[in-house]
Amino acid sequence: MSAWSITEPTPRQKWVAGILVVLYALVTIVPLIWIVATGFKSPADAISYPPKVLFEPTLEGYVNLFTTRTRQTQEYLDANPPETWYEEIVRQYDMVIAGPSRYGERFVNSIIIGFGSTFLSVFLGTLAAYAFSRFKVPLKDDLLFFILSTRMMPPIAVAIPIFLMFRTLGLSDTHLGMILLYTAVNISLAVWLLKGFMDEIPREYEEAALIDGYTRFQAFRKVVLPQAVTGIVATAIFCLIFSWNEYAFAVLLTSGTAQTAPPFIPTIIGVGGQDWPAVAAGATLFLLPVLVFTVFLRKHLLRGITFGAVRK
Repeated sequence: MSAWSITEPTPRQKWVAGILVVLYALVTIVPLIWIVATGFKSPADAISYPPKVLFEPTLEGYVNLFTTRTRQTQEYLDANPPETWYEEIVRQYDMVIAGPSRYGERFVNSIIIGFGSTFLSVFLGTLAAYAFSRFKVPLKDDLLFFILSTRMMPPIAVAIPIFLMFRTLGLSDTHLGMILLYTAVNISLAVWLLKGFMDEIPREYEEAALIDGYTRFQAFRKVVLPQAVTGIVATAIFCLIFSWNEYAFAVLLTSGTAQTAPPFIPTIIGVGGQDWPAVAAGATLFLLPVLVFTVFLRKHLLRGITFGAVRK
């Protein structure tokens, strides 16, 4: 009779764990795959019942996403044959391309506001977390609780006061206003996450740097920050996800100049109703920046926070 190690899982446990991981992966990935596939369907295939798994791919959804179209008479269509492949796609509905859509502008707004607020949140959160972790701050616990309390209610609960304040200050429908708002919402999360990482970094490195003649700022920049890269990256990803996907404030406080992609995508209307392939195409493209950002920084997420640190 063989005895199994307490720390080593049995073959049955490995099989159960593997099945659970596969099921979780399917539940998570299948909706994303369906959204990507819908972006390459025709409007008829997108709403067919039963749903079509095998279909003839088309770029109609992406053409509709990036263009505005108008219906023309048959005489006009005969006199002006299509010159490009995307015009041919539109002509099958007796329509012509009137110009570009506003999706590109909204996408750029999302990049400016999302990454701008993420940078500010992580920058300010890192400085505040370091101060709370290393210095004797009066009423430290009370201040940390006050910072945390800003996350205890849904942000939309203060939407009306923020709307009135933004209108008075002239920040409505501006990039600066949305960046400041998302920074204010995210900074509490950034402070608490980064403080935990800062507390795990041994003080011996900083003390050695100070003895060697470094200033406090130099010790922070050359000793603490390299050790805190993992926490900074993780915090930046969480802050970016919130700013990138936020919908309620974007609907309430923006309408044109600074409107982001989330409020714009549901408004895409096609012939006879909602253009689901265009909506799916917009959602697919909207996923890419966060995906690329996370993949680009994944090596930092896999590093230990105390890698190379001395033991206490």
